[in-house]
Amino acid sequence: MNIKELKEIIAIFQEADIEELEIEREDSKIRLKRNAEPEVRHVAAQSHAPSVAVQTEAKKLDTDKEEAEKDGLIEIKTPMVGTFYKAPAPDADQFVDIDEKVNEDTVVCIIEAMKLMNEIKADVKGRVVKILVDNGQPVEFGQALFLVKPE
Repeated sequence: MNIKELKEIIAIFQEADIEELEIEREDSKIRLKRNAEPEVRHVAAQSHAPSVAVQTEAKKLDTDKEEAEKDGLIEIKTPMVGTFYKAPAPDADQFVDIDEKVNEDTVVCIIEAMKLMNEIKADVKGRVVKILVDNGQPVEFGQALFLVKPE
């Protein structure tokens, strides 16, 4: 199973109204299970009455997006669901910091998905203006991670 297939499966699972999914092939086995902890955004967002924390986070994301559009900033978004990490290891320097220049090939973070560490590249040339996600925070498919001022 390749990364593209894995991303598609995760995206479908996230949109589906199921708690657990298991796929078994000759060469691989995948098991996805929703986390029942209330602080995980993708679980809380699916409940019928979102918590105050989820509502606050949604407003913050909307504000960040409006701010980015006003200032001509570009969002670097996550291509998958997973856990965001600023550095390759807990004791290592983070990949990028605010006011740091990036180019298309600059690795800006890692998204851990199903025990796989996926390097995320900037895909844009510019300067990092804002980091929108905290280290170790769960992220959704298409969620903005960084705001970059193009150069």
